[in-house]
Parts: sequence; C-alpha cells; structure tokens
Amino acid sequence: MNDLERLLSPEGRALLDEVRGTDPADELAVATRLRRSHPAELVSAALGQARLRQRAVAKFGAQDAGRMFFTPNGVEQATRASVAAYRARRFAALGVTSVADLCCGIGGDAIALARAGIRVLAVDRDPLTAATARANAEALGLAGLIEVREADVTEVDTAAYDAVFADPARRGGRGRIFDPEAYSPPLSWAVEAARKRPYAALKVAPGIPHEAVPDDAEAEWISDGGDVKEAVLWFGTDRPGTVRATLLPGPHTLPGRGLPDPPVRPVGRYLYEPDGAVIRAHLVAEVAEQVGGGLLDATIAYVTADELHATPYAHAYEITDRLPFNVKKLKALLREREVGVLTVKKRGSAVEPEELRRKVLPKQHGPHAVTVFLTRVAGAPTMLLGHPASG
Repeated sequence: MNDLERLLSPEGRALLDEVRGTDPADELAVATRLRRSHPAELVSAALGQARLRQRAVAKFGAQDAGRMFFTPNGVEQATRASVAAYRARRFAALGVTSVADLCCGIGGDAIALARAGIRVLAVDRDPLTAATARANAEALGLAGLIEVREADVTEVDTAAYDAVFADPARRGGRGRIFDPEAYSPPLSWAVEAARKRPYAALKVAPGIPHEAVPDDAEAEWISDGGDVKEAVLWFGTDRPGTVRATLLPGPHTLPGRGLPDPPVRPVGRYLYEPDGAVIRAHLVAEVAEQVGGGLLDATIAYVTADELHATPYAHAYEITDRLPFNVKKLKALLREREVGVLTVKKRGSAVEPEELRRKVLPKQHGPHAVTVFLTRVAGAPTMLLGHPASG
C-alpha cells in the first residue's frame, strides 16, 4: 500500500515516467543514479512497477500497460484485455447496463465493461488490490463508470445491478486449485449469486469438469491466438445447458449440437488439429462434421479427412508420410529430405518433443521444414509427417 501511495504522488508519477522502458540489465545503474535525488524506497517501487508494466504489455497492450498500476499477482491473474472486451460485448448485447464485478482483482474486467458503456461496482477484499483497481480506473479515465469497493464479496448486495460477474480465486499457497469448491469463494456460492440477477457470468478454470456445470448455465470455452484462456458459465442467456467454443480474434463461435463421437477411420490426406477451446468444450465431433472427417483413434482429438475444408476451429496439415514409431527411421528420413526445421506435436504419446528433436535432427541443417505428429492410429504408436495445408 505504501509503495502504491508513493507512486501515485507527483514525485512518484514523474519517476515512473523517467524509468519507463528501463532495460533490466541497466536497473542497477539507473537505481544508483536516481537514489541521489529520490528516496531509495520510491526508486525501488518505481523500477518494480516498470518491470510489472513491461510484463503486462502482453495482456493489456503497450498503451494501457504503460499507464496502469500492477501487483505481481495482479499481472498473472488478470484477464487478457481481448478476452475481457469480448465478454463485455456479450454483456452489452444482452442489454446489461450495470454489473457487479465480484473478485475484481486489479480491474481488468471492470475496465472492459466500462469501455462498453456499462456501469461497474468492482469489489475485492484485499486492500492493495482494491486500491490498485481504483488507481487503474482513474488512470484510464473510467472512474466515472467504475466504483471500487474494498469488501468481502459474499457480503455485497447486488440487487441494484443488472448482472453479476464473478472471478473466484483459483490459486492457493500450493498453486492452481482444480476443485471448483476450493475456489475462493466456492463455485457453489458464485452460482447462487449468479441466480439472483437476470444475467451473470462466472469465470472458471478451462479444465472444469463438464459435470460440474449447472444445468441452467451455458458453458463457453475461450481461446485467444490459439491458447485456451478460460471457461465462462453464463446465466440468463437463451441457451441454458449448452456449450460453445469461442476463438479470438474473430470472434468465431462454435455451438455444440450434441453430436455423437466421430467414427474412427483410416488416415486421410489431411489431419486437422482442433483448437484447444474446441477440445475442452467436447466439440471435436462438430469439427469432424464440418470437414467430413473422422478420428485417427477413438481416444485422441485428431481429425483426419480426404479433402481440405476451411475452418477457423482447426489447423489443417497435409500428411505426406505415415510410419510406425521408430526414431532411427525418422532420423534417416529427415536426413534424406534435408530437413532443418522440425515441429513436433503430440497427442497420446509419452515422448517429449524436445528430446525427439535432439535425437533426430541432422547436424547439418537442411533447407526444408516438416511437422511430425506423435500419436496413435487405431491404438498403434504412429508418426505422421506433413506440413501446414494451403488452399
């Protein structure tokens, strides 16, 4: 709290401007110089905040990250801005004009909601976190739409708001928490809070078991740039009990239709690697139907087909070779083909990609590139070689 208060002072803000973009290798020299004219504690706080702002660029972009304030946990746990903006647009499309943001953290979601024109009550029980959220609302010119309150979310009356957004803490002293009832507060509490308002969204871990999703919720798995970021349980939408996968940027949304598992079929000319959000949402069958394909193996989420079909929900590869798993044969083939760049992907294999790459890549790197899939085909360990499909 003291560090944040110092940084919010005129001297602190000026110092933050001065250390902006400091290279970590230069920190000692910069700190030594600045301590001649500023308190040592303030210099340390400014340099620490500069490091956090640099880390935050990946989530918030350079413009916002350069103005915002962060804590180490806040940077790590904050929602990526693109995901928060997508969720805010969904709220706005539902006609929501006010949201109680429970467990608001440093305010990433509150910022996105406010930028969508939604009035926000942002609540967090940690004093430093709440103060940081308040500082961020002010720094980005959104204080008129965001009220930050330091309080226990379980004691907050949300009756005056159209919707609830809750992001329970999913980390403890030993790392990630996988049991939804071990969240803080527990998922069961968040679900009851959601049911009290016309609309709600609960952010949960993407690994949440499907059986833990309430029957009256719509479950949405979201990926951004190919990386699965979160799952969201929506209440009050017109599709309770359904699932969807949403891929950003786009957005591209694939709704579930309850299709049966795709059939297992022989390896075709093309292999489709579904996006992680599609896999988490159990929607591989929907992708297989889109591309007219089936599975390589009943237990593995690789789809194979004879024709190339454009889909945002999977990456397509043209398969050139199929081999039983054999390191020596793979090494010989790569040498013969003059392969210098090898991408290794795996599903259903215990082999580590880096270990295989070290064993098989020729010492004299060639000009060609290959992707090898370590997987199973009808239960048999198999290597499929190919390259990204075009057309």
